[in-house]
Amino acid sequence: MIVVKTKKGEPIEKAIKRLKKAMDKEGIIKQVRATRYFEKPCEKKRRKSERARARARSIARRQALAATLPRI
Repeated sequence: MIVVKTKKGEPIEKAIKRLKKAMDKEGIIKQVRATRYFEKPCEKKRRKSERARARARSIARRQALAATLPRI
């Protein structure tokens, strides 16, 4: 549970901004958006495999770049 304590005389907008930042850090916003609608199991698998492929491409790109750069 996230708790944001306000200081005396602090604007509520600033406290809300800190709350949003804490919720984003915990991943609550992303989770709520993901579970807003029902998603079929096959769609979940497809999305998960697409993320894995993107991660693999990113890692391969970084490794290829590291291989071409000279070591110091």
